[in-house]
Amino acid sequence: MITSKEIEHNYIEIGFNKCNMNIFKCFILSILAGMFIAFGALSSSVASCTIENPSVAKLIQSIVFPAGLSMVVLFGAELFTGDCLITISVLERKTNLLKFIRTLIIVYIGNLVGSLIVAAFSVYGHTMSAFDGALAQNIVSIASNKCEISFGDAILRGILCNVLVCLAVWMTMTTKSVAGKIAALFFPIMVFVISGFEHSVANMFYIPAAIMTSKQYHISADELNWYNFFITNELPVTIGNLIGGIALSFALWFTQRQKTK
Repeated sequence: MITSKEIEHNYIEIGFNKCNMNIFKCFILSILAGMFIAFGALSSSVASCTIENPSVAKLIQSIVFPAGLSMVVLFGAELFTGDCLITISVLERKTNLLKFIRTLIIVYIGNLVGSLIVAAFSVYGHTMSAFDGALAQNIVSIASNKCEISFGDAILRGILCNVLVCLAVWMTMTTKSVAGKIAALFFPIMVFVISGFEHSVANMFYIPAAIMTSKQYHISADELNWYNFFITNELPVTIGNLIGGIALSFALWFTQRQKTK
C-alpha cells in the first residue's frame, strides 16, 4: 500500500501537471468528467426511483452513485471537486495561485458542459419516461428539494461533501490496482450520498435535468428554474465544495509534510 506521506509527495507533481496541461485537453477531460458524474447520478436515480421506502431508496442511490467517480478516476478525467487537491501543489510552491484558479475555472465550465449534455440527451431521448414516468418524478423531486435548501445549509453540506470526495480521490492513490481504486473510493462517496451532502457537479446534472423534465413531462415544480439552479443552489454548494476541498488539502499537506521533517 502507498502511504499518505508518499501520496502527498506524488501529488505535488500531479497538481503541477494539472495546472500546466494544455487548455483544450483539460477542457475535454473536464467535459468527460461532468458526463461521468451525470451518468452516476442518473443511474442511481434509475435504480432507486420505484422504491417506496425512502431509507432503502437512499441506500440504493448511494451504492450506485460511486460508479461516476470510478469512471473519472480510472479514465483520468478532470473533476472540479477532486481538483481542489491541487491546493497541495500551491502550498508547496510547485505551482501558483493564478494557475490553480485558472485550472479550476476551466474544469468547472467543462464539468457543467458535460453534465448538461447528459441531462439534455436523457430528457429529450425520453430516458425519463422509464417506469411509467416514475424516473421523471424522482428527478424532479430530488432537484426541487435541492432548490429549497437554504444558502447556509447548502454551503455546509457542500463542505462536508467535498471533504469526502477529496478523501476518496486521495484514497484511490493508495493502490495501483483497478479493483483497489474502486474499493477505496466507494465508501467515502457512499457516505456523502446517503448523508444528503451537496456536490456541485452532480447538481449540474440533477437540477438542469429536472428543469427540462418538468417542462417535457408537464410536472409542476415552481422552484425549478435557472435562477434557483445557479444562485440558490449551485453558488453556495460550489463555495462549500471549495472550502471543504481546500481545507482537507491543507490538513493533508500539513500533517504529511510534517512527517518528512
